[in-house]
Amino acid sequence: MVLETLKKKIKVQPKVTEPEDEFVELPEPGSEEQRVPVRIEQLQSFADTEKVLQYLRDGNVIFLRIKDLRGKDITELKRAVERLKKTVQASNGDIVGIDEDFIILTPNFARVYR
Repeated sequence: MVLETLKKKIKVQPKVTEPEDEFVELPEPGSEEQRVPVRIEQLQSFADTEKVLQYLRDGNVIFLRIKDLRGKDITELKRAVERLKKTVQASNGDIVGIDEDFIILTPNFARVYR
């Protein structure tokens, strides 16, 4: 009874709080465009391997045309392909020969399904 009398005299005002948003909007999964750069390059000499490897390190998928070098010097082509292969494997990428004219090189986040 004493408490009720005190409550009436004091008149406690309820705290006024601003309404909070109940929901947080999140972007839909897959709604963001993710693009992978794809380059088409030509291997004309062993010296071109460094340029191709730099593109690969930058995250590009590379379609490498080897027909011209194969026609010129098969030994230089084998040397270039071995260098590309070692670097791709060291970076956990993938390398695949397509027909006799192309090689596909991928960085570590992409795979070629055979």
